[in-house]
Amino acid sequence: MGKRSTKENKNIYFRSREEAGLTRAQASELMEYVSESRIEKIENEKVVIHPEDVVAMADAYKKPNLCNYYCSNECRIGQNYIPEIKLSSLSEISLGILASLNDLGKKKERLIEITEDGKISEDELPDFIAIKDKLDKLSNTIDSLKLWMEQALANNDIDADTLKKYINPPQ
Repeated sequence: MGKRSTKENKNIYFRSREEAGLTRAQASELMEYVSESRIEKIENEKVVIHPEDVVAMADAYKKPNLCNYYCSNECRIGQNYIPEIKLSSLSEISLGILASLNDLGKKKERLIEITEDGKISEDELPDFIAIKDKLDKLSNTIDSLKLWMEQALANNDIDADTLKKYINPPQ
């Protein structure tokens, strides 16, 4: 086994590899086309990481959140459109979804009033923005649930074959 790094400011890719208990050589072997030297350069921020590298690392390290991190922090388009999703417990996610749905239920009538004429007037704008923010929060919580599920699959906490039976049931 390789020696443990003492570097202090490790980026997310470096930390993720170490948390997976892999040396660069082992990680490179798992990723097939990403060389050990490229991994070192990515971890030390000497090269720009490519989306393909991130996908390979996410699979090899069993860290699906690396893809979201890359999109929300390093991709120029994603920085504007993709919020960073933090891994949470299933109970936190479920309670968040229920709280958002309850709150939106109360705002449903107001949304209908605001949008029924196809225009948003200046006096309606604050309420419309507040509703949009609630919908954004719900969307982020749903994305968090998806990420939780991807992590559960990566950890083998959910059997992928069993899941496929329920997602794509035979006709």
